[in-house]
Amino acid sequence: MNIHTWWLFFAAVFLLCGTPGPNMLHILTRSVRWGARRSIAAMAGCLTALIIVLAASAAGLSAVLIASPLLFDVVRYGGVAYLVYLGIKAWMGADAPINLGADQPMLSLSPAALFRGGFIIGISNPKLLLFATAFLPQFLDKSAPQFPQYAILILTFAGAESFWYAVYGLGGQTLAAYLTKPALKRTFNRVTGGIFIGFGAALLGTRP
Repeated sequence: MNIHTWWLFFAAVFLLCGTPGPNMLHILTRSVRWGARRSIAAMAGCLTALIIVLAASAAGLSAVLIASPLLFDVVRYGGVAYLVYLGIKAWMGADAPINLGADQPMLSLSPAALFRGGFIIGISNPKLLLFATAFLPQFLDKSAPQFPQYAILILTFAGAESFWYAVYGLGGQTLAAYLTKPALKRTFNRVTGGIFIGFGAALLGTRP
C-alpha cells in the first residue's frame, strides 16, 4: 500500500466516520447529558468495539458470521433490540439525554457503565462487519504482507473515528447550554429517541 492509496483511504473513512450514525448519536446524547469529559468513557467503549470488529474482519472471522445466518441474526436482532431500547428510554424520559426538571434527580452512571453502553452500541452492529469485509481489502497491496497493511488501515480508521467522537462530544456539550426550556428538552429527547429507533429499524433490514 503506497501513500497515495493511504490518502484515498483516509479521505474516505474521514467522511464516513463524520456521517451521523448510532455511535455518533450515542456520543452526542451522552455529552449533552453529562458533558464531553464524562462521555470519554462512552467514546472509549465505541472505539474499542470498532477496533475489535475491524480486527475480526481482517482476521477472517467475519466470514464465519456471514456464513452462518443464525449467528448473524443473533447479532443483528441483539443490535436492533438495544437501539430500540435506547430509543424508548429516551422518548419516555428515562435516562434521556436531558433531565426534564431541575427537581428530578440526575441519574449517575459510572465510567464503566458509560463504557459498556458505548461498547454494546458498537459491537452489536453487523453492518460495520459487512462494510469492513468489503471495504478494507480494496486498499491492500496483494503482493505485500497483509498484517502491517491491515494494522495501518485499522489505526487510521480509529484515528478518524476518534476525531469525530471529539467533535460530537464537544458539540453535545455546547448544545446542552441552549436546551434550557422544558419544551426544548422534551423535543430533543423525543427526536433522539426516534432516531435511535430508526437506526434499529434500518439495522433490521441488514442481510449478509
